[in-house]
Amino acid sequence: MISLSCGAAAYRLNVSTTEDFPRLPKMATEGVFKVNREVFLDTASRVAKAASRDESRPVLTGILIQFENGSSASKRKLTMVATDSYRLAVRETELDGDTPELEAIVPARAIAELARIPATSSELELAIQDNHVIFSLGGTTLSTRRIDGQFPSHHQLIPEAFEHTVKLARTEFLDVVRRVAVMAQRTSPIKLRFEEGTLAISAQTQDVGEASETLPVAFSGEPIEIGFNAEFLREGIESVIGDEIELNLINPIRPGLLRAEGDSFWYLIMPIRLAG
Repeated sequence: MISLSCGAAAYRLNVSTTEDFPRLPKMATEGVFKVNREVFLDTASRVAKAASRDESRPVLTGILIQFENGSSASKRKLTMVATDSYRLAVRETELDGDTPELEAIVPARAIAELARIPATSSELELAIQDNHVIFSLGGTTLSTRRIDGQFPSHHQLIPEAFEHTVKLARTEFLDVVRRVAVMAQRTSPIKLRFEEGTLAISAQTQDVGEASETLPVAFSGEPIEIGFNAEFLREGIESVIGDEIELNLINPIRPGLLRAEGDSFWYLIMPIRLAG
């Protein structure tokens, strides 16, 4: 029992015993390795938006984290993947130093909490113990349960070839998508129509309004029109880093891929079937 009093006010609070509090796992000395904090969190931030928020499919609410061999004996590769089944984000980052080969599905919310811990050190300690993943930064330790299950294979989901590769000025493309997306409310898609030398971006929602803008693009061949979820498209463009962005397409019913040259980041987005 805790008693609080101040002047004429008095409060009594019931308490529980410390034995009732869940026991938190401790980071053992074995199996602990270090990774650059900024690199780890930057990699996670690039893919986190694609993680699902639907708790009925727990595996998709997590981020797949893989440490594996890099391009040389002295390099390791950190790969993070997230998907909600409508889009897929993959980011590969090369690391210096030695890390074990391992993988785990970590809740995206736990990674978000990790980013809020003040940066008292440039190195992040990480350990996978039993069913937990434990992070330590400075004097703060964060532990989270691993998510059990089979994560979708991103290698099989990304098409090996595309019919069209269109290069766009990223900032200009993003600005137009943001403006036109205002009219893509509820379930209405944002439409991209490619014709000879032109990209028309439009959206229409009944009882709300419609919007359309055009951009000059280096496109040739038969016209193609494809629809996407406006929010997913905007977040994909925002996640790509570079002055120029590539939009790779096959046809209106196959997924599109956003990426930038020289950046090991891929954002695959499923289309919305357009009426008519």
